[in-house]
Amino acid sequence: MQRMPFVPDTWTVDADVVVVGFGAAGVATAVTAYEEGARVVILEKAPEGEEGGNSRVAGQGYLNTSSVDDAALYLTALCGPYTVPAPIAKVWAEEMGDNNAWLRSLGGDPQEHQHQPVGIEFPDLPGAYCVHKFHDGPTYGHSNTWKLFARLVKERLIPIFYETPAKELIQHDIRKEILGVRAQQGGRSIAVKARKAVVLTCGGFENNQEMIRNFLPGLPYCYTSGTPYNEGDGIAMAMSVGADLWHMNNYAGPSMALKVPEIRTTLSMQALHFSKEIPGGMIVVGRDGKRFTDEKYKTRHGKIPVHGRWLPLSTPCPMFLVFDHTLFSSAPLYDKNASHGWTPLIERYDWSEDNSAELAKGWIKRADTLEALAVILGIDPEGLLDTVRGWNRCAQAKHDPDFGRSLMMEPILNKPFYGVELSPSMLNTQGGPRRNEKGQIVRPDGTPIKRLYSAGELGSIYSYLYQGTGNIGECLAFGRISGRNAAAEAPWD
Repeated sequence: MQRMPFVPDTWTVDADVVVVGFGAAGVATAVTAYEEGARVVILEKAPEGEEGGNSRVAGQGYLNTSSVDDAALYLTALCGPYTVPAPIAKVWAEEMGDNNAWLRSLGGDPQEHQHQPVGIEFPDLPGAYCVHKFHDGPTYGHSNTWKLFARLVKERLIPIFYETPAKELIQHDIRKEILGVRAQQGGRSIAVKARKAVVLTCGGFENNQEMIRNFLPGLPYCYTSGTPYNEGDGIAMAMSVGADLWHMNNYAGPSMALKVPEIRTTLSMQALHFSKEIPGGMIVVGRDGKRFTDEKYKTRHGKIPVHGRWLPLSTPCPMFLVFDHTLFSSAPLYDKNASHGWTPLIERYDWSEDNSAELAKGWIKRADTLEALAVILGIDPEGLLDTVRGWNRCAQAKHDPDFGRSLMMEPILNKPFYGVELSPSMLNTQGGPRRNEKGQIVRPDGTPIKRLYSAGELGSIYSYLYQGTGNIGECLAFGRISGRNAAAEAPWD
């Protein structure tokens, strides 16, 4: 029989369900499909030891809702003007309430957050009190929940192909169904057969500057605090086979952080942590030398209230942390013992205790006067001087009439003075190919692309506001949905 033109001459790997991405969504998809009797393989872009996506380096919490009706109300309210269809909200609400039971059935140990803020992010919205945040085992953070997720895959002997990024979906020319994936492995192209379905669980585009400029409002650039391997690969692959996109302008950010060429991801400054009180004076300004926000304000995953709406924090690019010698000499500027974030957990950059190494590297700038510091940083000197004078009056009065700051109300007095250029930072994006209530990726007309599913951050359900722990919760919920439905497909061959 003559070979059909859309089928590769040779399939390098043969499976029922091919899962693209080894994070929480990939785990839930792969384990569910495996338990349904499918032969599953996982293609992972990162090398072994750096897998796990944002799931591995997030706060490690996942959402388990306590009421289906309230959860559907809350999700709908979170989405606000950018609504999701009722059937999707319903299935999300049903599955989110099963996260604990599912993990417990697999040997997990769900524990509700106690020592961290419980954190109903938007308590004024209907249904909000269905929110319950969990992690696995006795400790929050430090990749402990991820260790459970990884174990669930490895104890089932599901093959994981590391350093094998998926590059292209193989689609039937006539029937337009997905037959498999072309991937790159060791400098060669391989064809991975998916007899039943492909499930994209490969995250968002937070490390793709072109997509950031195209899709995220007001950001000429932004750098990730999560995995550096999320570059929008799944979005490009899905678009190439006719997928619709949704929620592309939504992301969990921005925050303000240090980004240097030597480190792939951002470094979080301790002085800007909402809960950290470090002696010394500091402010954050733009090139004009003016403040633009309460530097110690805890945003709701990057959103702040603006004239009755929640909008992303508007950050000038670049912006600068300006501080005095008291702060510089008080503590390391970077929190290298953080419980989450790619840099402390994976890169493990060893910041010097007295900040001297980073000063020598040029990450921190120093000058004897504020005017000289402004020139070094490229800030308007008169603007900075005027702002510091005003801030010092606020600090003395313990009152900030401009932005309402109430923490670290200390003047900038003791020279020399220091500055650090900051960048907008985020953990993850929410946009991607639109999915339906079955987890199928759909075209602009709403019809599903046959044998193509997604789960997790790639095309997340969150279109406007975001509830903390909701992304990993969604990874588990839609991973199970997509895993079940992918495994139930009849083999195409």
